[in-house]
Amino acid sequence: MVCENLKSRMIKEQLMQRGINDARVLDAFRKVSRHEFVPEKDKKNAYNDHPISIGEGQTISQPYIVALMTQSLELTGGEKVLEIGTGSGYQTAILAELCDQVYSIERIKILAERAVQILGNLHYKNIHLKIDDDTLGWKEQEPFNAIIVTAGSPEIPKPLIDQLANNAKMVIPVGSNYSQVLKITEKKQGKIMEKNICGCVFVPLLGKHGWN
Repeated sequence: MVCENLKSRMIKEQLMQRGINDARVLDAFRKVSRHEFVPEKDKKNAYNDHPISIGEGQTISQPYIVALMTQSLELTGGEKVLEIGTGSGYQTAILAELCDQVYSIERIKILAERAVQILGNLHYKNIHLKIDDDTLGWKEQEPFNAIIVTAGSPEIPKPLIDQLANNAKMVIPVGSNYSQVLKITEKKQGKIMEKNICGCVFVPLLGKHGWN
């Protein structure tokens, strides 16, 4: 009950009061419990307004940023979505509530295995996860109706642009190792259009088409 109260407060104060107004996104946040995805020692802080370390130099993002990125994709329910960077699996679960199929890639084996266990315990059946260089995307499953990148890249990786379906959107942080701009990239008739959302700070996207 305490966690449910904290979750409700998070949704009202951190999300709704900052402009998260997509009813489906808010419902997904009500269904997915953030404390399930954080280390035991941090469960008491799971609904606070900040990122939380999950080990291996990675974090579970601030709830508002997860919601903002998700809302920006404008998912309607039938999409096939590619997630770059599974991390804790929290964003993955949110996406699974909002689309048909989620394909998620994580380069760090221990995080991937932990996420698989948590998501399995929560009985998600529409999530597919592999361990790989996530900057390469998942070519065997292209095209994707939406792509979400949960780490900061020096530029938008070309394989991800190539794997984006026509009239589909990608949300990605682009910038330096220390700060980025959250961008929406949309493919229309083969042309790429970009729109800046806000400044942000993510862990670096490592791989062939990211940071070394």
